[in-house]
Amino acid sequence: MSPTDSAADTPVGSAAKSPGFAAEFKDAVTLRAFGLVLGGLLVQLAFVVSYVGAFHSPTPHRIPVAVAAPQQASAKIVDRLNALDGNPVEATAAASAAAARQSVLTREADAAFLFDATGTKDTLLVASAGGPSVSQTATQIAQKIEAAQKRQITVTDIRSPNSGDGRGMTSFYLVLGWVIGGYLTATIMGMAAGSRPANRHRTLIRLAVLVPYAIVSGLAGAVIVGPVFDALGGHFWALTGIGTLVVLASATTALALQTLLGLLGTGVVVLLFVVLGNPSSGGVYPAPLLPSFWSAIGQALPPGAGTTLVRNTVYFAGNATTSALWVLGAYAAGGALLAWAASWWRERRTAAA
Repeated sequence: MSPTDSAADTPVGSAAKSPGFAAEFKDAVTLRAFGLVLGGLLVQLAFVVSYVGAFHSPTPHRIPVAVAAPQQASAKIVDRLNALDGNPVEATAAASAAAARQSVLTREADAAFLFDATGTKDTLLVASAGGPSVSQTATQIAQKIEAAQKRQITVTDIRSPNSGDGRGMTSFYLVLGWVIGGYLTATIMGMAAGSRPANRHRTLIRLAVLVPYAIVSGLAGAVIVGPVFDALGGHFWALTGIGTLVVLASATTALALQTLLGLLGTGVVVLLFVVLGNPSSGGVYPAPLLPSFWSAIGQALPPGAGTTLVRNTVYFAGNATTSALWVLGAYAAGGALLAWAASWWRERRTAAA
């Protein structure tokens, strides 16, 4: 028998025996792999806790209401509303019915109560474009109070969502897409083939790439909700600018956290923008219906600030948008600065090592 024949008759697996299940298990289940799985589980549980905690029992808390009534009755009505069990509303006196109406349109109040001193038929003004659930809740509270006082109330919606906007949720969905697109793009740039750990030059290149990406994203979003579906029409360039800012806020923050913390940074981004940011944004239930924790953090995160900025720009002539602009600008600029600083810090650590 020749050596060749001998080799041909040898079983394929005999040259390299399998290390066995135990060895494979030990090699596969490392401490790092266990930590990643545990991290995924914790994010999953946090997601459930955050959404259920925010939405499981929407309860009105200090809904801003402007009260227009004759001077002798105004203080009494305001005090009675503010004394309701659970503090469902926060009433303030308005100088006139016109002033009360204007306070709703400028987002100083979510509803306006107009008292009829000569009869028993009062009026409640709401703006469901700012959040249908709040308008409905304010209506229910007013109807209950009026029935107890043997009075009647007429509800007038002075600013409803566009016909293509359904229940006024388009603003939330639009911003959600921008936020997710921003942090996913930043993550992909760090994982793409040929990418290296970020240094200052590479970080600047990635930041430069994010700018045209954000502009295109803002433009595309404005096209979708405007000419395509006619949900938020008539504000094309304003929405393009808002979209650019939202995407930059999300993307630069994600880039910074991922540069600073590595894979853990991606988890922190998901925690901030998805687990905490989405349920607290006011897109589903506005702040007066959310528990105190979610109500407090909502407008300090990009999803909430972006939703408010889009909604108030489209429906309320840009009123009450200054804070949202500052929040998004701070994330965009702060994220860029932190990303550059983190890459510089990593360079120094590598050089020292």
